[in-house]
Amino acid sequence: MFRSDGAHFQKNYTLTVGIELLVKAVSVPETSDSVEFFIFDSAGKDLFSEMLEKLWEQPNVLCLVYDVTNEQSFDNCNKWLEKLRAQAVGVHIPGVLVGNKTDLTDRRVVEQKQAQGWAEKHGLEYCEMSVKEMKNFEAPFHILAKLFHQLYKEKVETFHSLA
Repeated sequence: MFRSDGAHFQKNYTLTVGIELLVKAVSVPETSDSVEFFIFDSAGKDLFSEMLEKLWEQPNVLCLVYDVTNEQSFDNCNKWLEKLRAQAVGVHIPGVLVGNKTDLTDRRVVEQKQAQGWAEKHGLEYCEMSVKEMKNFEAPFHILAKLFHQLYKEKVETFHSLA
């Protein structure tokens, strides 16, 4: 999801090896501000679970991405959300659930309504995209930027109220 530039989309999927740290600057919609995300990208495989949990000490936002053509990848979102919430007990972590590969309409098995309902149930925003076709590619980042910006403003207000 994070490497494709649209012009050189890889048709043969290469598994993310380990956990990659990516940095992405994103403009906050409807403001003149921007945020810089430090993104821990994993393949979503259990073998990286222990490493991820060590990196999750204080997450600010969450982005769960699943493949709309793969029911198991959608089901795994529940597992990852549970792991994160077990790590950050009592802390609300805003985030977004993202359905990817919407270009594969004839192979779709996870319906938008189903995923959107799951996201709402868990307090997450929802969007869909196609990395291959670069459709709605920036939407998850804009959602996360807006959520993080709101958290930041709330913390600043709290700090000022203490002074």
